[in-house]
Amino acid sequence: MSGKIERPLREITAARLSLGAGSGAVSTQEQLRFQMDHALARDAVHAAMDAALLVRGVREREVESVVLRSAVTGGRTEYLRRPDLGRRLAVESREMLCEIASLPAAEVVFVVADGLSALAVDRHALGLMDAVRERLDGWTVGPVCVVTQGRVAVGDEIGELLGAKVVVMLIGERPGLSAADSLGVYVTWEPRVGRMDAERNCVSNVRDGGLGYVEAAERVVGLMRGAKALGASGVRLKDAADSKLL
Repeated sequence: MSGKIERPLREITAARLSLGAGSGAVSTQEQLRFQMDHALARDAVHAAMDAALLVRGVREREVESVVLRSAVTGGRTEYLRRPDLGRRLAVESREMLCEIASLPAAEVVFVVADGLSALAVDRHALGLMDAVRERLDGWTVGPVCVVTQGRVAVGDEIGELLGAKVVVMLIGERPGLSAADSLGVYVTWEPRVGRMDAERNCVSNVRDGGLGYVEAAERVVGLMRGAKALGASGVRLKDAADSKLL
């Protein structure tokens, strides 16, 4: 790519557009930048979520919260090797939710899980949750469930146990070489164990330099309203939205 084209593009994206040098060798600067970004991505994958700090932030907002854990028992290595364990709750966490479930069910339950980037959760979960909650007129909201070593599907079990109509899952996305702190949001209508990925909607790349809290929150709430009107989320909701636009 010529330098004339490359310069304006570099002003609007952090993606690697060119390795620079015209010879067969990669420049030292680009090699060092690659190694740094790769190290940041690896660190994000292996980092532990500060659940205590997150819960303190939730409670400062006078919102009820509960700390849960997935069925992973062998630490981060097992979490990465056994995605299936991250998709379901540990027995004691399930029992804890069964006790909470005796209370009147709320329409919305927020679930926060570390996923593949605890860094993303630590930096963006509370800010995005604030922006979403500000726009939830008329919705009843249940306790915020903080899950360690969790995958997206663990929200289905949580939502089913709490009798929620919709689960909003905030989770750290797989780090890339241009962003190690990207947060994803998954909206699932009538969550239950066994839901497929095609039955949920995703808002991705929430971070500085990516999708801002306000825009992300408006998209999330729009999906929630659409799911409520349609009685479904996922592919059906996307198809309905596309048809309306056409």
